Parts: sequence; C-alpha cells; structure tokens
Amino acid sequence: MSSPEKETKSESNIEPIGGVELLISWLLRVGVVTSLSLIVVGLLLMFIHHPSYLFSVMDLQRLTSPGAAFPHTLREVVNGLLAGRGQAVVAVGLLMLIVTPIMRVAVSIIAFALQRDRAFVLITSGVLTILIISFVLGKIA
Repeated sequence: MSSPEKETKSESNIEPIGGVELLISWLLRVGVVTSLSLIVVGLLLMFIHHPSYLFSVMDLQRLTSPGAAFPHTLREVVNGLLAGRGQAVVAVGLLMLIVTPIMRVAVSIIAFALQRDRAFVLITSGVLTILIISFVLGKIA
C-alpha cells in the first residue's frame, strides 16, 4: 500500500465536525473576542477620562485598591455604562467572559435534547444547575 492510500484510509476514519460542535466553537470564540474587546475599550476609556492614572502612582492605587470605585451590582454597571465610565465597560467584558462558558453548557443541553440523548441532557443540566447555584450562593455570601 502506498503512502497516498494510507492517508486516504486514515482520513476516512475521521468524523466530520458537526453543526453543534461548530456552533459551540463559534460561540466560545465570539464570546472571548467580544469580552477582550470590551475590556480593552473600557481600559482605554478609563485612561482617556483619567490621564493621571498613567503618571500618578497614588491615582492608580486609588483605582486598583480594594473598595475602589468599581461597579459591584448590575444597577451600578448599567448606570456606569450610561455615564460612559470605563470601569463599567470592563465589568461588562468580565461578565461576558463569565457567561460565555455557561452559554456553551446551555447550547450543549439543547444539542443533546435534539439528539435525544437523555443521559447527557441530565448530566449537562446538572452542570448548569450547579453553575447557577454557585452564582446565587456567591451573591448571597
């Protein structure tokens, strides 16, 4: 058997990537790129509105110290976005980075349901439930 025949046989054993896998891959890429873009835009806004952060160690420490003027609730994030504050844009980018893998789990549940794979629907639903509970408990604590 010549080497081209071996390549053809080994390539035929590889399963084509399905639509669900491509959707999940696209979702993860778009989520990470969008998150990174928002964080960079937020940082730029912070330094445009407060150029002293570039030159003054005291001002920069005020920004990065515990209890700094950074939005901690969704209401503060929305109000910060409406005011054009860079910290709020960074917070949205970080939230998107957190939500991206959660969306991947949710899409997986739908995909497994469409494939009628009850075992994986239950397992993935359990994972999503644990993720949601951890956010709720984190909010309470």
